[in-house]
Amino acid sequence: MSYNTPSPWNDFNDAEDQAAFDVIPPKTLVKVRMTLKPGGYDNPNLGWTGGYATRNHTTGAAYLSAEFVVLEGPFARRKIWSLIGLHSEKGPAWGNMGRSFLRAILHSARGIHPDDNSPHAQAGRCIQSFADLDGLEFVARIDVEKDQNGEDRNVIRTAIQPGQRDYAALMGSVGAASAARPAPVSQPAQPANAAFPGRPSWAQ
Repeated sequence: MSYNTPSPWNDFNDAEDQAAFDVIPPKTLVKVRMTLKPGGYDNPNLGWTGGYATRNHTTGAAYLSAEFVVLEGPFARRKIWSLIGLHSEKGPAWGNMGRSFLRAILHSARGIHPDDNSPHAQAGRCIQSFADLDGLEFVARIDVEKDQNGEDRNVIRTAIQPGQRDYAALMGSVGAASAARPAPVSQPAQPANAAFPGRPSWAQ
């Protein structure tokens, strides 16, 4: 009497043990790649185009839904999800926090020192649209918060910038180049004009 060879989807004796997904310890610094999940909400008056923003129809809040993939180290390939605030009906605080976070991400990804007010640095803080943020790689600090079920989960709300501890080592060539630059010289801020084409109104 013959027996068919069992399929791996019938016999799980040789399946690998499932991976543990304990939260990454808080304050861990990692290099990540950010991907934006389009939510289909646009507001051209605020420079929100391309369908990248998401709007909560119950609260009226608008945000970017971001996925961060750890690129290197012991937590490589781990994914973390966070919301980047754009607007809240409760007031400007959430949107301002989102703008500050995105500014820091641009600093980290593009090697711009926070104190650098040169025209080159100012141009580096501008984007044509949210599409320019999709795929950026930067150094992030991992934090931990409670989810809606009271369980710990990782979030990212802080980008590590040039001049901060461990930035150059984690960021690689961009970080090394930034660390090698002379101290930035403060210059008068440039007005938003044709020198920065496509600058969205919310970034002005």
